[in-house]
Amino acid sequence: MATFLLTFVTSFLTYGIIFCVIVPSNADLLNDEFEKWIKESGKKYSNEDEKLKRFAIFKSNYQFISSSNNNPEQTFKLGLNKYADLTNQEFRALLAGFIPPTDKQPSTPFRYENVMPPSSIDWRTRGAVTPVKNQGKCGSCWAFVTADAIEGITKITKGTLPTLSEQELIDCVSECEGCNGGRPDTAFKWVTKNGGITTKQDYPYNGKNGTCDATKAKHFAAAITGYEDVPSGNETALMNAVANQPVTAAIDSAGLLFQFYQSGIFRGPCGTNLDHVMTVVGYGGDGLNKYWIVRNSWGTSWGENGYVRIWKDSGLRAGVCGIALVGTYPVAD
Repeated sequence: MATFLLTFVTSFLTYGIIFCVIVPSNADLLNDEFEKWIKESGKKYSNEDEKLKRFAIFKSNYQFISSSNNNPEQTFKLGLNKYADLTNQEFRALLAGFIPPTDKQPSTPFRYENVMPPSSIDWRTRGAVTPVKNQGKCGSCWAFVTADAIEGITKITKGTLPTLSEQELIDCVSECEGCNGGRPDTAFKWVTKNGGITTKQDYPYNGKNGTCDATKAKHFAAAITGYEDVPSGNETALMNAVANQPVTAAIDSAGLLFQFYQSGIFRGPCGTNLDHVMTVVGYGGDGLNKYWIVRNSWGTSWGENGYVRIWKDSGLRAGVCGIALVGTYPVAD
């Protein structure tokens, strides 16, 4: 033992510090996070240059997420998701699927003007909402919300909850542009004229523009008699409608905050450049803030298992992200 101690002291005096703690750099930590994310998301890159490019984007997004989450006044959290290696421009180009009308649309009746809505409602707990779906790399949000809303009103009026075909709408609604975008009101018109819509099982989703299968398009699993618009810029009117059925609503989803939303009540900031459409399936509050319960079509890995809570009664005429500007729902009289 004495010999060992003498050798240790001699070595220490001769060579200085012989042990050190290796602290990983921020770059090392980010690289580890990136490799972990690649494994979890199943991403694959064609070559090393592409991987380095995506790592640089991932790093920028990671830093943005960390900065936002460190804001003590923020009412929501961001998180890494499957879009973490995309720039915001790439993200918008991939998923934006709402085409706003180019001219003033004729007004429709609004049957819920004088209703007395409850203080909260969640159509998920009433069995009127199917599991969250995923539009993939196709700008078909308009088709997904059309199916969502018809599923909801079918459950409410008929007592059954079908899972309806978005692909039928993509292929058959010629007035829309398939994976390049569309509007639910146009799709509701088509379903009404067609006499109904078939199931997803009968006409499966492939996330691509295709030719309408006229035979399957006549296999009716649900039908509607028309649609109505929610008066624009009126959150009270939107609440009245949602109290009675799920409602489609266009929003501005373009920002990084929305791209990486993970949980909490989303307050923005965001604009009113409507580029995406979602389904409002309820509303409620947490004691401090009121919120809309909004269903997305980006799968369950985004947001709160595929949903986002958006600040309700914000005082903004358009609502947060323009949620109160363009609302539509099917009718089944």
